[in-house]
Amino acid sequence: MKTVAHHISRLALAAGALLAMAGPARAADDNLGLPNWLAVHGQGTFTLQGDPDFPSPYVGPNSLKPGQRKETVDATLYVGVQPWKGGELWVNPEIDQGFGLSNTLGVAGFPSAEAYKVGKKHPYVRLQRLFFRQTVDLGGDSEKVEGDQNVFAGSRTSNRLVLTIGKFGVGDVFDTNKYAHDPRNDFLNWAIVDAGSFDYAADAWGYSTGVAAEWYQGPWTLRFGAFNLSKVPNGEVLERDFSQYQLDLEVEHRHQIGDHAGAVRITLFRNQGYFGRFDDALALAAATGATPDTALVRRRMTRPGVSVNLEQEVTGSLGLFARAGLNNGQIEPYDFTDIDRTVSFGGSLKGSSWGRANDTVGLAGAFNEITKEHERYLDAGGIGVLVGDGTLPHPGAEMIAEAYYEYQPVKGVGITLDYQFVANPGYNRDRGPANVIGVRVHGQF
Repeated sequence: MKTVAHHISRLALAAGALLAMAGPARAADDNLGLPNWLAVHGQGTFTLQGDPDFPSPYVGPNSLKPGQRKETVDATLYVGVQPWKGGELWVNPEIDQGFGLSNTLGVAGFPSAEAYKVGKKHPYVRLQRLFFRQTVDLGGDSEKVEGDQNVFAGSRTSNRLVLTIGKFGVGDVFDTNKYAHDPRNDFLNWAIVDAGSFDYAADAWGYSTGVAAEWYQGPWTLRFGAFNLSKVPNGEVLERDFSQYQLDLEVEHRHQIGDHAGAVRITLFRNQGYFGRFDDALALAAATGATPDTALVRRRMTRPGVSVNLEQEVTGSLGLFARAGLNNGQIEPYDFTDIDRTVSFGGSLKGSSWGRANDTVGLAGAFNEITKEHERYLDAGGIGVLVGDGTLPHPGAEMIAEAYYEYQPVKGVGITLDYQFVANPGYNRDRGPANVIGVRVHGQF
């Protein structure tokens, strides 16, 4: 506990120092006194999670283990240069350290999107994003743009074309949601901040290289993207030549119900690469007497999926969201997690009614399933991206509820208490339910 307290105090002091410097400068100039062509932002996040003892009659190589406590720490610098109107070059170096519960294994809807699939004991530096974005105005009403992480302050027209190329996250462009998409400020669970069935292209840290185009016209937006998959499923190294790739297509419609904004997004993905089919792995295992392994039966094939994403402001302080998705669950997941069917929903409420306008309380649920082929594979001892108890005699849907309260003592600093209830972790009715209790401290400027 001494080490944990030390990390919390260091992060809180750092966030406070950053805000103390940034606050007066931003009030006067809104850009830290920097020239208009240069922007600098930063963030730091500490997350601590624990899962008290729960029923666990057996464990496998990818099981969630009871009675543990894990932490993650990350700090990111966002530096941008604007060489001409509409053009932005951004670089995001990041320092990371720590582990997710069971080294980010055991639950398909994993409890912390701040935990990467590669935990490290000591801090290390990694370049998470390096991309160029060009915005081309096409007319319509002028919109003011507030300066933020990876966004320059300025203006744009409502009708526009946006091109992004380089290294960034698929989720930076696709499947976004105002109320559930940022694990540093809102929900933490993987299956709540993203559509769990969206097997988006990414390295083990959640980023890819590629290109995305967005066309905004009135209340509509059409998005298209092409991204490199990792060289092997859940791998640390990305392809460089699109020999294994993902294509994404998204249609968004924005609307108003009364004075309250909402949006509907439909996202399709198509992965092309070397994947293994569960039934092929089972057939080979039956013939050889070995444990099934999709790595032994991989061949070039296509894996598609689709999801729907809704957000709706209800009042000035209450917003609701919902997602639903599915993919080809006969084929192994590649870069995200072991979810073939998913539904999530929830909302967040600002604290205006109790005198804490910057505080937020959130409540959400997720319901995840896998196909019968996927169940048979796990029951025979196969392991997935995140799950695999060595056997699965009594499969069941993974059901998750998450609640959080974020307290903001000052603008830019949030202290969050988070609770998650996980029924049937890893789709296993023999294990759990698990209770995951967490604390998050976040500061940004």
